[in-house]
Amino acid sequence: MAKKKIKLTRPELKRQRESLKRFRRYLPMLKLKQQMLQIRIRQITAELNEAEDKTKAAEDKLSPYKSILVDPSGVNAEATAEPDRTETTTENVAGVQIPVFKEIIFPKPDYSLFVTPPWVDGTIEDLKDRNRCIAIEDILRRQIDLVQDELTTIIQRVNLFEKVMIPEATEAIRRIRIHLGDQMTAAVGRAKIAKAKLEKAGREVDA
Repeated sequence: MAKKKIKLTRPELKRQRESLKRFRRYLPMLKLKQQMLQIRIRQITAELNEAEDKTKAAEDKLSPYKSILVDPSGVNAEATAEPDRTETTTENVAGVQIPVFKEIIFPKPDYSLFVTPPWVDGTIEDLKDRNRCIAIEDILRRQIDLVQDELTTIIQRVNLFEKVMIPEATEAIRRIRIHLGDQMTAAVGRAKIAKAKLEKAGREVDA
């Protein structure tokens, strides 16, 4: 990789030193955010695993009577237990706004409670429980997606600082300091030569 062209001057040296100081101050903040996001992903993953277990348990509970989810009286239990909407709140995770499950809203029953068999109500409640579990799963997956996207961005920035920006600033400072040192050495050498010439000229005049 070709070296980045920089001005080998004192103002540039000052600018590079300030940049390096800023990078080194900002990097720990990025790493802290990275750790927070990683911890939160592990937490959400554990919650998702638990939610998936609950969904499976709800599905298993329904499996014995899935074939009769439509009652002969005309009540479609699946349709009746379909949610109207899922309400959420938001949570800030290291600067990322993620949705948090609040509640799930189901429609009011539109069938007669007096002419339908008792098992219909129980089945609908089981279906609602299953659908509630699925809704929670969906929100947890959205949480993971959002946090993972931010974590990917932060990891890229950490790598940029550690592997590019800080090394480049450090190298620039080294090059400028060497150049300025060489200039100073050359200036001292020229001054000595000039002084020697003046002293020699002075001796010749005196002679």
